[in-house]
Amino acid sequence: MIDDQPSRPAHVPLAGVIGMPVAHSRSPRLHGHWLRRYGIEGHYIPMPVMPEHLAEALRALPRLGFVGINVTLPHKEAVLTLADAVTDRAALIGAANTLIFRPDGKIHADNTDGYGFIANLRQNAPGWQPEAGPAAIIGAGGAARAVVASLLDSGVKELRITNRTRIRSEQIKAEFGARLVVYDWAQAGNMLEGATTVVNATSLGMEGKQPLRLPLDALSPDALVTDLVYTPLMTPFLLDAQARGCRVVDGLGMLLHQAAPGFERWFGHRPEVDDETRRVVLE
Repeated sequence: MIDDQPSRPAHVPLAGVIGMPVAHSRSPRLHGHWLRRYGIEGHYIPMPVMPEHLAEALRALPRLGFVGINVTLPHKEAVLTLADAVTDRAALIGAANTLIFRPDGKIHADNTDGYGFIANLRQNAPGWQPEAGPAAIIGAGGAARAVVASLLDSGVKELRITNRTRIRSEQIKAEFGARLVVYDWAQAGNMLEGATTVVNATSLGMEGKQPLRLPLDALSPDALVTDLVYTPLMTPFLLDAQARGCRVVDGLGMLLHQAAPGFERWFGHRPEVDDETRRVVLE
């Protein structure tokens, strides 16, 4: 008897996101949408993992059929020490958000946050020119490091940075070089003068967090302003910048675009980030 059923993969590929907590993550909704859209057999699973169980979990997942995972807080730095191979950009940023499990079980660590940040601006602010003038970044945490790396790589000639704890800004300058200029938190408004790209890379302004209180008197209406926060989509910071005539880009696109390279590596198809994708993730 001839079996004319289409061939099936040896196993259905599994991926997911690990962190603590992960219940809030929109990644399962996003990847689930792409799996359905492209008719791919596979599953994407949220997995709460305590820090003390991280190494054990990473060793077990490839044996359970996982082809890779996303990594969120608090594990993004720790996974670098557990990976067998680390990309240059993940090493430079000091954190990984995407792991690929190779067929031999080895772990490949990457960071796609910077890619997602730039892709979001390219898609939603056509004509944006990073080399047109200084960039200003508020915040000096892990997300800010990814933004710094991507902006410098994109051709920004001067990058101004401020953080409530100045030493963290100084550490980033020491690692990324002379194109960075550190501003005191109390003088943050001054760094907006002449800036053509302005980024909030803190959690200030997120639902449940304190607002970002930054005087925008020096902000040019020609500046592009973006916020990594996407709950709410239009933060008070973006609304204030928009009222001054600035082009603004919300942070949801960064989440969507940073997920695309991992999905492609795990499931073999490059997903499209479009209006339908945004709508599904926001439901």
